[in-house]
Amino acid sequence: QLQLVESGGGLVQPGGSLRLSCAASEFNLNHYAIAWFRQAPGKEREEVSCIDNADGSTYYADSVKGRFTISSDNAKNTVYLQMYSLKPEDSAVYYCGAMKDCALHLPNYWGQGTQVTVSS
Repeated sequence: QLQLVESGGGLVQPGGSLRLSCAASEFNLNHYAIAWFRQAPGKEREEVSCIDNADGSTYYADSVKGRFTISSDNAKNTVYLQMYSLKPEDSAVYYCGAMKDCALHLPNYWGQGTQVTVSS
């Protein structure tokens, strides 16, 4: 059973930073593309970023370009989402998901989510 576990969420003030982690067990992240999605109350789940571990290519939603960075640590079997200059509209539950290719934009496996709240 493929399992993904997110961590690193919390409460941060506007303009602050957080780093989310997505750790994998029972499978090697090198064989998958890992995406971060987020869902705010009353809104649809939206894709934020994706990294294809096969070639290192990355994707960012326009709303986070220049503020978020996705990266992969193969030794730790973990993907990170570094978030800078956070805004209240970034508040959501953040989920990581695994799929064969970032172009699919629809993970087959999901983590349980981690809450990010940006508020003063």
